[in-house]
Amino acid sequence: MDRYVQNLKSIKMRNSINKAFIIVIAICFVASCKEQSPIQKPRKITEGSATYLVQDSILIPTDDGAKIHAIVVRNAKNSEPGPAVLFHTIYARENDLERAKMAANHGYVGVVSYTRGKGLSPDSIIPYKHETTDTYEVIDWISKQDWSNQKVGMYGGSYVGFTQWAAVKHKVHPALKTIVPSVSAAPGIAEPMENGVYQNFHYPWHHYVSNNKYLDTTIYNNGQRWGDLNMKWYEKGLAYSAMDSLDGLPNPQFRERLLHPMYDAYWQNMMPYKEEFAHIDIPILATTGYYDGGQVGTQYYLKEHTKYNKNAEHYLVIGPYTHFGAQEKPNAHIFGYDLDSVAQIDITELIFDWYDYILKGKAKPALLQDKINYQVMGANKWGHAPSLNAMANDTLKYYLSNMRSGVAFASMFNTGNNGKDIHYTLADNPADADSYLEQTIDFSDRSNLTWNSSGWRSIVDSSLMVGHGFSFVTDPFDYDFELNGSFGGEISVSINKKDFDYKVVLFEQTPDGKFFALTLPYVGRASYVRDRERRQLLTPNKKVKIPFGIVRVTSKNISKGSRLVVVINGIKDPFSEINYGTGKNVSEETIKDANEPLIIKWYGDGNIEIPVKTD
Repeated sequence: MDRYVQNLKSIKMRNSINKAFIIVIAICFVASCKEQSPIQKPRKITEGSATYLVQDSILIPTDDGAKIHAIVVRNAKNSEPGPAVLFHTIYARENDLERAKMAANHGYVGVVSYTRGKGLSPDSIIPYKHETTDTYEVIDWISKQDWSNQKVGMYGGSYVGFTQWAAVKHKVHPALKTIVPSVSAAPGIAEPMENGVYQNFHYPWHHYVSNNKYLDTTIYNNGQRWGDLNMKWYEKGLAYSAMDSLDGLPNPQFRERLLHPMYDAYWQNMMPYKEEFAHIDIPILATTGYYDGGQVGTQYYLKEHTKYNKNAEHYLVIGPYTHFGAQEKPNAHIFGYDLDSVAQIDITELIFDWYDYILKGKAKPALLQDKINYQVMGANKWGHAPSLNAMANDTLKYYLSNMRSGVAFASMFNTGNNGKDIHYTLADNPADADSYLEQTIDFSDRSNLTWNSSGWRSIVDSSLMVGHGFSFVTDPFDYDFELNGSFGGEISVSINKKDFDYKVVLFEQTPDGKFFALTLPYVGRASYVRDRERRQLLTPNKKVKIPFGIVRVTSKNISKGSRLVVVINGIKDPFSEINYGTGKNVSEETIKDANEPLIIKWYGDGNIEIPVKTD
């Protein structure tokens, strides 16, 4: 019996040893697989006087078994380890080798890597969700190469700006010395919704990046298809979530994102959130524009970073640039406006000058005289301030009065006043708190002429688009000043429903009668403006004051004799989600939820605060 027990113990011990051995072998096998993934040998390419060492088919393994396609280009004449510049993107293009060469031409190792699933990666294409870990692992891989001196910088715009913030969500890799995010996407904050309102132009993006390993430019550039889809959806009054059913091509990523209309964990997991900004202690240079849709994201990152890290070394360069102009080299003429000569900078060269400063110890770019560097439109100069708030030293406060201004100027579609060319006063003092202007929006009426068309068609125009809303105007100014920063204040409203979306646009009317759009229109959803993480519905027919959410920054010299003009409006058009005001999930509402028309009472104690800088 004792021998039986002893034999049994011996068998159990051998089994335990065997299991432990198998586990160790398995761990070693996995690690070995990751380390021994074949790395493409560099080949030489000579172009003119330059010779490059090129590796364009690298697959970098991740800890969870995925593979990231990367391109590496080095100057063959540089034999010593050096700093690398990383461009991590979902926009995989056949000519990305040229981008990597550009970095090599500036004296860096150029690295372009793709979102998992893109390029030669065998994995499924999943935007956003894995960038926090994948970008970190690409940086780690770079730091371990014999050509690396363990100094890495990142740059790029839009989605590529987002990937840089994703890379530092959990911690900053020791080799990452700086990021240069331009016009940064901020999922859940700036897209696909802005201040809570989903924008239709994001819909085809999922097909663009996910239909194949590179980019589906054929379907994405089919403007007729997307324009027709918007109109068909609008005219039929279908649920926003039914857009892909109407289109006939499934769009699962679009549907998934509609399930998260508030800023919940789904979005928070994609980029730094609150206290996670505190550990980001590397220098940052961000670029954006007054006419950049991505400015909302750039501004969000800046504010959160400086809020949670009081010592943040975060620089901003901002000027009269569009989404693409703020990433590379802006056009001299945009939307009817000729840029001041000092605004016509080469942002790509600025970025590499920044790298020379951070990664090579050279002088700081001369433009960066303070943390916030902004071009003053119309003054042909740059301004500099330590913070966004410090761009201004005073505030002009105006109230949305229901008193007619007596000013007559050209306007289009001003049907909020029965087609009459009527404009109201931006008053220095509040009117009777119970006085209001009443706007009616019939969501069941889908004739094209009922589009709420307030906004702008070009930066400089001879007429004003008021739509079905109201326009408010100041008296002419008798002095020059700079309008610097984001307008603010609060609207004072009551509605007969539980929610609504609205738009506010700010113009300068110049002494010659032209209208100058000072930035892109502000859009907001009343129920999310106070708290993007929790929906707060309005009480029908109860007056409430609603602050503005993130408003784009701008800067312009306002000349003597000019006026400021504000256009305010409820939203009903084919280009964004329609909020019927029932309080249900807006993406599930249909024209059957229209019921009685929306009645908005815009009260005279609502106000607009304009940040200005005066001598």
